[in-house]
Amino acid sequence: MAELRIRTAEVFEPLLKPARYKGAKGGRGSGKSHFFAELMVEDCARAPGELGEGLRCVCIREVLKDLKDSAKLLLEDKLAKFRLGEADGFKVFRDVIQTPKDGVIIFKGMQDYSAESIKSLEGFRRAWIEEAQTLRTRSLTLLRPTIRLNDSEIWASWNPRRRTDAIDDFLVAHKPDDATVVTANWSDNPWFPEVLDKERLLDLQNYPERYPHIWGGEYATIYEGAYFAGLLAEAKTKGRIGVVAADPLLPIRAFIDIGGAGATADAFTIWIVQWVGQQIRVLDYYESVGQVLAYHVNWLRKNGYQDAILYLPHDGVATNNITGKRYEDHLREAGFKVEPPIKNQGRGAAMMRIEALRRLGPQLWFNEATTVDGREALGFYHEKRDEGRNIGLGPEHDWSSHAADSLGLMAIAYEDPARAAEFNKKLEYPDLGYV
Repeated sequence: MAELRIRTAEVFEPLLKPARYKGAKGGRGSGKSHFFAELMVEDCARAPGELGEGLRCVCIREVLKDLKDSAKLLLEDKLAKFRLGEADGFKVFRDVIQTPKDGVIIFKGMQDYSAESIKSLEGFRRAWIEEAQTLRTRSLTLLRPTIRLNDSEIWASWNPRRRTDAIDDFLVAHKPDDATVVTANWSDNPWFPEVLDKERLLDLQNYPERYPHIWGGEYATIYEGAYFAGLLAEAKTKGRIGVVAADPLLPIRAFIDIGGAGATADAFTIWIVQWVGQQIRVLDYYESVGQVLAYHVNWLRKNGYQDAILYLPHDGVATNNITGKRYEDHLREAGFKVEPPIKNQGRGAAMMRIEALRRLGPQLWFNEATTVDGREALGFYHEKRDEGRNIGLGPEHDWSSHAADSLGLMAIAYEDPARAAEFNKKLEYPDLGYV
């Protein structure tokens, strides 16, 4: 076999060294998949190993319904590029690629594996997870201990979607010591093609809300077609997402969407907001699922919001399933000032909140570090559609709707401070000499 000469972009050079986990994350056009395809061909060509065995590799996706969706065609292209064929030990079959000695590359969907059937992969030394952002926690948990030989490696290539995705939680938030992860974007690709650059510039010009995710490898905080996509994109462009501090002399307000207790309950969300002149300062965001009311109250106190004025939706007069008391009464007994619950706007209430919040968009300033999860939910909140008839069916009720409802409640309750002197009446602290 002739010596392989493979050009590698500088950004991927750390991944050439042995590591239990190797990851490449980033946007479109970075060459992530091309790098791992070439690395797999190179590793297979180096076989056989010490015992004369070939290298067994598996290319993994969460769901694989058709081989055309796998990396098989890309690997075939690499074999052709490097002129590797049967004489070199490589042979392409319909669903597998044979590699030197008894080596093989197979293509599988993790969704098809059970705890028992995945044991068939125990003799594999390479596992490449394609489109790893779609991999479920269950799948990653099954795969990791299965690829278990001493010199085995698990690779992942992905365009980040959400910080809470299984692969980001494992390789970014809780990165193992034996992991090497690089971030690669189009600007790191020395062979970035001109035709793709034209596509990139077209997205930058016409679809700025999705550009950072698709081309910059950022988390998808704004989804195309979401109700607040434009609002968030404009806030970012105009510098209204950054370090936003509270005015110590003005009241802080907490706007709440009530969830329930239990694993299947809706989320309980809180936005911490301050009205300062014509600015609406969005200072903090809280979300929890399945916790009792005392848990949410503790968060308010722990974060210094014990003096906040609380605003509840119309179901604030509903009784707590556990205690039988109304939510507003519980919160008052806990020492909070609670405004009378906002009246139910009736049919079309969700769209009223959406439109009210959109109108206030230019006044919104978000504290970047503490509102990440809330802005992600706002950026996903979208319309439910009947695809067959191509018509909208109103706001989709999903994980993102609770954050949207609580900030929408703020928009309904908002009154221009210039027209309501009491709203931003300065607080008095005689013990400190501030009156």
